[in-house]
Amino acid sequence: MKQARSGETFDISRRRFLRTVGLTAASVPLTYTWLTEGLSLAETTGEKEGTATVRGAFVYPPSESLRKAGYYSWPGSTFDAEKRQQQYMERLRMIERDLGMRISMDTTPLDTEADATRFINDVQASKPDGLLLIPFKKGHWPHVVRIVEETKIPAVVLATLGILLVDHINQLHRTPGVYLINSLDNLDAVAYGMRMIRTARRMKDSRIANIVTGKPGETTVPHLGTRVKVVPHARFVDQFNSCAATDAVKKLAREYLHNAQNVVEPSEADILDAARTYFVLKQIIADENADAMMMDCLPGLAKPRKHPPPCMGFMTLRDEGIPAGCQADLNATLTMMLVQQLFDKPGFQQNASMDTEKNHYFGAHCTSPSKMNGVDGPAEPYVLRSHAEAGWGCVPRVLFTPGQEVTMALYLSGKSPQMIVYSGEIVCCPPIPPTGGCRTNIEMTINEVDDVCDVKGMHQAIFYGNRAEDLRKFCQLYDIKVVV
Repeated sequence: MKQARSGETFDISRRRFLRTVGLTAASVPLTYTWLTEGLSLAETTGEKEGTATVRGAFVYPPSESLRKAGYYSWPGSTFDAEKRQQQYMERLRMIERDLGMRISMDTTPLDTEADATRFINDVQASKPDGLLLIPFKKGHWPHVVRIVEETKIPAVVLATLGILLVDHINQLHRTPGVYLINSLDNLDAVAYGMRMIRTARRMKDSRIANIVTGKPGETTVPHLGTRVKVVPHARFVDQFNSCAATDAVKKLAREYLHNAQNVVEPSEADILDAARTYFVLKQIIADENADAMMMDCLPGLAKPRKHPPPCMGFMTLRDEGIPAGCQADLNATLTMMLVQQLFDKPGFQQNASMDTEKNHYFGAHCTSPSKMNGVDGPAEPYVLRSHAEAGWGCVPRVLFTPGQEVTMALYLSGKSPQMIVYSGEIVCCPPIPPTGGCRTNIEMTINEVDDVCDVKGMHQAIFYGNRAEDLRKFCQLYDIKVVV
C-alpha cells in the first residue's frame, strides 16, 4: 500500500562517528528515554579521540641570499617565497580549523643541512601523526627526500608548479608513505592529505562493538590499530526484549512508514520492532564507547526467532554517520569506517554477483544507508520490504540514482594489508520480482576490468562519487597494496 510522506523530520546528531551516553546502572529497565535528538557527542561525553598532529616545514633559502648570489634557479627570480609562505599559512590555518587537527609549521624555513638535521631530530622525538613539507627551491629538494627517508613518518609534500623537474617528482611520486602534490598552489590537495592523516589517527583511536555469539574480549586490527570489542549476541536479545515502545521509538517508526515510497510486506508491528532495533544498537554503541558496530544477525532470524532483522536500525546508524557492518564482517566494517572518515559518505555493503550478458556488476543486501550523499544530504527513496532470506520483519529497499558515479572498495586487514578498489556508474536497481536476491540491489558498470567476472571480493562497500584515485592515494600514504 502506498504511504503518504510526512512533514515531520527526524533530527539526528551530526558527527563523523556519533555516540551518545547510555544508562550505567544495570538494574535500571531499558526504556531508552536517554536519547536526545540533535545532541552531539561533544555536548554529551566530550571528544574521545586524541587530536591528529602534523609537523611541517617550508624548505628554501632566504630570498635575500639568492639576490646577493645573483642566480635563483627554479622557481626563478620573480618568485616571492616569503610572501607565498605567508599565503599558504593562512590557508593551512583554515584547514587546521576545519579538520579539527593540529598542523605545526616551523616559522623559519629549512635552509641548510643543519636545519634539516634539527628538524629530523625534533620529529623523531615528538612522533607526530604525519608531516607536511613544502619546498620553494629546486636545489633544496634533497632536504625533503632526506627528511622523508630518515623519519619514516607519512608525509604530504607540496611543490607548486615550476619548482621541481621530472626526476625530482619521480623520486617520491610512487613512494609508499608519501603523498606528493606537484600542482599550482594546490592547497585543496593538501587538505585531502591532512584528512588522510586525520583518518589514520582516528582509525587507531576507534573501537568497533562486535555483536556475536562468543566470549567477551578485545582485539586490535593490525596496521590500522582499531580495537574490536566482542559484545555477546545474547545481550542484544535481552536489551531488545527490554526495549519499550517509547515516544521516541514510535516517532522513528512513523518516519520509516511515512518516508517510504511504498510498504509491501511489513505490518505496523514489524516497523515498530525495526525502530526498536535502532535504539538497542545505539545503546550498545554508547555503553561500549564505540565508534562503529558490526553484528552477526542472521542466527537470530531463523526459527526459533530471537529478534527481528536489525536492517532498518543499520540504515539509520549509517545515515547518522555511524558505520554498521552486517554479518560481523570486519573488513567491510573497516572499509565503511575509512570511507566515512575520508569522504563523509556511508557505504552500501553487499553480496557480489554479475550479469554476464550485460557485463554489469550486480550487488545486493537487505540494508543500506538512505543518505548516500552524506549525513547532511537528501535521502534516497526507499520501499519497506520483508527480509529476503528470512521472509519476515522490515528492511529497506533503497533505490539508488541511475547515472550516479560510485566507488567500490574493500579493505583486507592483516599484517600486509590490501584494498580492493573499483569505480563505475549505477545503471539501475532491478525490480523485485522478477529479480531474486536481497532487497536493496544495484546494477552498475566497472571501469577497471574488461570482464566484470574479474571483480574481486565479497561484501565490498559501494559509495557515491568516483573517489577511486583518492583511495589509492590513501593506500600509498599508508603502504596498503591496491588490488584490482
